[in-house]
Amino acid sequence: MTRSVQYWLDAYAVSHQNPVNKRIHWICVPAIVVSLIGMLWTLPVPSAVADVSPMLNWGSAFLVASLLYYVVLSPRLALGMLPVVVLILAIVAWMASLSVSLLALSIGIFVVAWIGQFIGHKIEGQKPSFLEDVQFLMIGPLWILSAVFRQLGIRY
Repeated sequence: MTRSVQYWLDAYAVSHQNPVNKRIHWICVPAIVVSLIGMLWTLPVPSAVADVSPMLNWGSAFLVASLLYYVVLSPRLALGMLPVVVLILAIVAWMASLSVSLLALSIGIFVVAWIGQFIGHKIEGQKPSFLEDVQFLMIGPLWILSAVFRQLGIRY
């Protein structure tokens, strides 16, 4: 049985009621996504793929797979994620152009953002949702986007 996007968003929201925790998540969830894509970006790809474009890497492959997962849950939210994905790719490409190692920078952001997440959940007094079901790791970005959609009066 496939669960609806509303099921996942409602279940995620249960442990994200405290305003401080919500604000932390609005910062840390995007930071975690960017850092994860940055780490995946650094993994070697077959040379035939790498020769086509540096944008064809494990990070961009993960984003495409994520969009497909989101299409199954909500085509409208998946469409809303398209500009977010483009922004993530632009940020990671920019990070890759810096003089610091993309892997080191991504790991640093990842660790700091997860510390923030756990602080938020300590404040909330609730364990992170992904400890119940790992799919909640994919729901965090949709939870933020769904709040934007609701503010704009867009159904999803």
